[in-house]
Amino acid sequence: MEHLEKVEKGMKRVEKPKWIRVKLPTGKKYTELRSLVDKYDLHTICTSGSCPNMGECWSEGTATFMILGNICTRSCGFCGVQTGRPGNVDWDEPDKVARSIKLMQIKHAVITSVDRDDLKDMGSILWAETVNAIRRLNPNTTLEALIPDFQGNERNIDRIIAVAPEVVSHNVETVRRLTRQVRVQAKYDQSLEVLSYLKRQGINRTKSGIMLGLGEAREEVLQTLEDLRTHHVDVVTIGQYLQPSKKHLPVSRFINPEEFKEYETYALDLGFRHVESSPLVRSSYKAHKHID
Repeated sequence: MEHLEKVEKGMKRVEKPKWIRVKLPTGKKYTELRSLVDKYDLHTICTSGSCPNMGECWSEGTATFMILGNICTRSCGFCGVQTGRPGNVDWDEPDKVARSIKLMQIKHAVITSVDRDDLKDMGSILWAETVNAIRRLNPNTTLEALIPDFQGNERNIDRIIAVAPEVVSHNVETVRRLTRQVRVQAKYDQSLEVLSYLKRQGINRTKSGIMLGLGEAREEVLQTLEDLRTHHVDVVTIGQYLQPSKKHLPVSRFINPEEFKEYETYALDLGFRHVESSPLVRSSYKAHKHID
């Protein structure tokens, strides 16, 4: 984490502005789902990640689930997921996730995972098993697969393509210049190629997301949007980076809502089908709309 220490020494902590406020989840649907999650010990990123949009998404019948454990083989500077040596693959997990979706009566599920560079298939087989299990038990539930880069291995990516989620997404997370600092083991161009390959192989709706507030310039954000559209990405999410802990990269600045709106307009003019751009937007925000 040496690169994080160097960054922190040269930056002062930025105070959160008034527009970074999380509304407490409310509503009948949220209360029902919260009760089920607690009763059956169901695992969602919504709860474990304290997502600011949990109440809104749950009320609309959308939830996000993480597979392949909760320990990642990578140590990205922005991510709050624990880094280390993951445990064995739980081959019962696909059925567990499918049952959770059934219990919660989820209309649209987003599935994501940690990076599993320790596995020969990088987790792609369990990914496919999970999608198939959800389809069997929840035939009316639509799916988004928010996948890692699989190190660009086409054989592993093909397993995702074969089970045909309605949306396949992979986040570039930040601009080209900051990728090595923010994502460490990931490569900007490799992520773009993964997105392009998905589209070339017949995935109807591809999606990516970026965080702002890590030190990027306006021109770099515009260029990233252009790069994504050049690689035929259909949906893009743009949100504010929030530091998970003092060990993670600090926030360079908080982008105001008007600037987010400018990026939204620019992205729509580029031809994206859907754009979600505001401070509290996360990858799965309003995800159910992205299949239209």
